[in-house]
Amino acid sequence: MWQGVDVRSTVRMETVAASVIAVVGTLLGAGITHMFQRRSLERTETSARRERLRQERLDAYCSYAGLLVSLRRVLVSRWYCVTENRPAEEAKEARYRSYDLRSEAQEALFRVLMLTADDLVVRQAKEAFDQVLEMHHTTDVQEFADRRCATKDLIDAFVAAAKRDVGGPVTPVQADRGRASSSTAAAMSG
Repeated sequence: MWQGVDVRSTVRMETVAASVIAVVGTLLGAGITHMFQRRSLERTETSARRERLRQERLDAYCSYAGLLVSLRRVLVSRWYCVTENRPAEEAKEARYRSYDLRSEAQEALFRVLMLTADDLVVRQAKEAFDQVLEMHHTTDVQEFADRRCATKDLIDAFVAAAKRDVGGPVTPVQADRGRASSSTAAAMSG
């Protein structure tokens, strides 16, 4: 009889042990699954946050470069109005338009500065802005042509640095093409 009790007791112990192991295994599995899901969610959120920031930077850089080009174009027009003694109304309109675009470009520059941590992008953005603003402050035709070429190159350099910052690598061939096209454009518009 003692053997029967031992067998029943052993069977119950085995059953209890198997149940405890099953419960512990289930809890351990649920805990590990939760941990992996949490890590996956964190990676997804981090990736989404990085992509939003990249898109914001891309928008800011494109807007800023476009405004610099527009401001540059208006300042060229303003310079020609002054040096060619065009009608006063045309010169006045170009001057006021340059003021508006300067303000818009400066706001876009602030946005660029707030969104980037890349020192090269910051330096090139500021330098391009400063040089574009100074472009029309000369009466010498050659100096004006040099400034036009230099500001075009500065805007191109900003765009190349911005492209790198948002994840688009610039190859040396692309950079050389950019310099060649700006030299060609300056010679043609000279």
